[in-house]
Amino acid sequence: MKIEYLGHSCFKLDDCLVIDPYKDDSVPGLAPLRTSAAKAICTHEHADHSGRECVEIVPGDCGLIITEVPSFHDDAQGALRGPNTIFVIKSHDGEKLVHLGDLGHFPDDSQLAAISSADYLLIPVGGHYTIDAAMVVKICEAAQPKWIIPMHYRTDVSGYPEIATVDEFLKLAGEAGLGDKVMVMKQNG
Repeated sequence: MKIEYLGHSCFKLDDCLVIDPYKDDSVPGLAPLRTSAAKAICTHEHADHSGRECVEIVPGDCGLIITEVPSFHDDAQGALRGPNTIFVIKSHDGEKLVHLGDLGHFPDDSQLAAISSADYLLIPVGGHYTIDAAMVVKICEAAQPKWIIPMHYRTDVSGYPEIATVDEFLKLAGEAGLGDKVMVMKQNG
């Protein structure tokens, strides 16, 4: 599976699927998103995840199988920030990628079963609006992904000032013995 990181929580898979495109001016420091794909999907309707209009939809089907797993954007069953959809995506050759969107809680048993043993786990690590670095480590320990790809964090040039950088997560992941599974992707957006 080809994974391209477009910034914040936005990824393009196999040149045909965009997950969580961000709207213009919704993420400080990120250039407007302009890309094309056969399909664009969004984990929830906040502007930094729902810029469908920034993706030109082109004919085609890349054969990815997408399963939606309902979850919440907070630890109060959505009362604070609403619902969130976890996407479990399988490729034609059997690879499994999980995009957690803006997950705000530890997964329940059925959610954990759906996300476990992923080849790639795309997980928010910046805290404040989502799970924090310590919770990320607990989820990764429980879900046992092959690769952990951090997203939704602040960089030197982009991101919300109230969310953390990837550094705290990297420190805690290293202490938990997960450091060799972490893949910090270069942002293309």
